[in-house]
Amino acid sequence: MRVHVLHHANCFDGAASAAIFAAFYRACVDASADLVFLPKQHRPGDPFVPEDFEADDVAILDFRYTAHPRLGWFFDHHASAFQLAGERAHFEADTGGRKFYDPRAPSCAGFVAACATRHFGFDVRPHAELLRWAELIDSAAFPDPAMPVTLADPALRLMTFAEQNRDRALGTRFIEDLVSTPFAELATLDYLDATLGPVLERHQRDITLLAQRCAARQGVLEFNLLDQPPRAYNKFIPYFHYPKIRYVVGLSIGPDGSIKLTAGYNPWLPRDAREHDISVLCERFGGGGHPYVGGASFGPDGVAQALDAQRQIAEVLRGAP
Repeated sequence: MRVHVLHHANCFDGAASAAIFAAFYRACVDASADLVFLPKQHRPGDPFVPEDFEADDVAILDFRYTAHPRLGWFFDHHASAFQLAGERAHFEADTGGRKFYDPRAPSCAGFVAACATRHFGFDVRPHAELLRWAELIDSAAFPDPAMPVTLADPALRLMTFAEQNRDRALGTRFIEDLVSTPFAELATLDYLDATLGPVLERHQRDITLLAQRCAARQGVLEFNLLDQPPRAYNKFIPYFHYPKIRYVVGLSIGPDGSIKLTAGYNPWLPRDAREHDISVLCERFGGGGHPYVGGASFGPDGVAQALDAQRQIAEVLRGAP
């Protein structure tokens, strides 16, 4: 049995969801299944390719829905899960009992665990550490902005690896290790250290760079890093520098060369004080996410479109109609 596990790429919750699903599938569905982990990036239109579904069974975790007939399992908590025409109706018409959605879930990994326990009798107790950190990281429930920026805890080193790694083989190893290895031990393994060494050095430079590039006005912080080499940035650095800012809208070039727009509401401010649904704002430009955080991607030649999207979103967040 070959199983394709499509999961949100470069996201700790995406990796954690894949790990929990793998443990569940082997325990409750097929212990001998060959699980193939395929990271997926958001993009306008249909983000899937035919090869994604060339398997005996297919699961999508922490990522957008598709009406593809080969989809067997679906678990997601993004407000923007259904973007193409007919997808929501297709999901709601499904009676197979293997597709689940709840935008209120703090993390997709926790949602997978809850559904697997409730409907299939999966024992989540061996994965308590992974689930606790997946909930904390994906809901940004850190006590202060310094914690996810200083990266002192082993779990935050793992978060950084998930966000920065681009080696699919190492990504698969990392997901499998999340199933069975305590975080304190996993964070010291050679393959993580080899990736994280230069990443953590660059992270310190990024803290200084964003201090110089962030510009705040009327409660909205903007930054533009389109002149920098392609890479992923720690999304909490702007809040580290501006702990009271309400919203952040930034542009950078991702590791794949595409232009990344990120937008978010400060997770350390009262949640009921948020006036805008970030996912809806990002959907206007082919992206999506959650009510509190989201993003969109543009091609390498889409600088003008990305700048215009940043301007429009920032204006709305500042109160423009």
